[in-house]
Amino acid sequence: MTITAIRTSRTAPRRAPGLSGALPQVGNVLLVAIMVVAAIYLLPGLLGYQRYVITGGSMSGTFEKGSIAFERTVPVAALEVGDVITYMPPADSGVDNLVTHRISEITTGENGTPLLRTKGDANADVDPWAFQLVDDLQPVVSFTVPYLGYVFMALADPTVRVLVIGVPAGLVALRSLVDVVRALRGGHGTEVAA
Repeated sequence: MTITAIRTSRTAPRRAPGLSGALPQVGNVLLVAIMVVAAIYLLPGLLGYQRYVITGGSMSGTFEKGSIAFERTVPVAALEVGDVITYMPPADSGVDNLVTHRISEITTGENGTPLLRTKGDANADVDPWAFQLVDDLQPVVSFTVPYLGYVFMALADPTVRVLVIGVPAGLVALRSLVDVVRALRGGHGTEVAA
C-alpha cells in the first residue's frame, strides 16, 4: 500500500529577496503606464476629439513641441480668425506634413469658398500661402497637453515599441515559466511506503 503525503501549508512559499520580489511591483507600474497611454490613445476618439502631436516650435508660447493638441471638428463656415487649426498646406508650398497654426485672415476665394491665411504664434511672418480647405469639416484645437506627445513620438519608433511591449511581455512569460517550474518541483506529493 502506498500513502501519499500532501503539503497542506497555508502560507505562501517564501521568495528570495531581490529581483523576484521587485518584479510584481515593476509589472504593476508598467501595466498602469500602458493603461494610461492606451486611455489617452483611445478615449479622445470616443469623445469626438482628434489628436495631433506637435512636432515643431512654431506655436511656442501657446503650446510647445511635444504637446498633444486635442481637436474637435467644426464646419468650415464656422471658422474664425484666431482659431488654431491643423491642416495640410497646399501642394506647391513645399511643406509635406500637417501644420498646426492660427488663422490670421479669412477672405472669400474665387469660387465663393473661404480662403485662409495662417501664422505660427512664434513666427514673425504669416505663412507664405493662402489655401482653401477641401472638406466641409475642419479640426480646431480645443486644448493641449504638454510633453505627452513625446510618448507618442517615441512609440512611432519600432525599437521603442519592442522595448515597451516586447520586454514586459518577455518578463511576464519568464515569470510564468518560473512559477510553472517551481510548481512542478515542489507541488508533487511525497510517496511514503507503509
